[in-house]
Amino acid sequence: MNSNSNAFTENWINIKEINNNIITLDNKEMITGIKINPKNIFILERMEQDRIIDSLKTFYNLIDYEFWLIIADRPVDISLYTSQLELALSNAQSPTMRKLIVDDLEKAELFINNSIVDTEYFILFKEKNTDLLNKKVRNLINNIASCGLIASQTSNDDLRMIIDNFLNGGTNFSARTVMPK
Repeated sequence: MNSNSNAFTENWINIKEINNNIITLDNKEMITGIKINPKNIFILERMEQDRIIDSLKTFYNLIDYEFWLIIADRPVDISLYTSQLELALSNAQSPTMRKLIVDDLEKAELFINNSIVDTEYFILFKEKNTDLLNKKVRNLINNIASCGLIASQTSNDDLRMIIDNFLNGGTNFSARTVMPK
């Protein structure tokens, strides 16, 4: 075997493409799923907490196919927010307003410097039949809704982020110039 044929990750991962919110594998299997919006149930009344937990137990026990429950951290990108704050600061006339905006910019800087992440929750599954795949996605979304949570189908970006998390320890690849010593 040519040693160069295994030189790149793409050569041993059987992913053909990520398109239309689906990972398509070389063997024609498709991987997709749902993204569940996080909800802090511990601020709810105890009875409501118990109801959601019991609903989730029932939900997981009703899934009759192989699935993966994935919890992934995604870096929080607040660059748009900070840009808007900087624009507002340049237009602010009142010293009080300027002080409030500067305070918000300082808080944003703390987020950036401390690598704050959002924790995201996914249920992924594999399927060869497109109709069954779409039916499973709809059923998962509806069943999560019956638990009092909100979900949507995974996006291409979600799927790429999950792969980055597994392959790169959550670090996005970025090309850099190599400098000789």
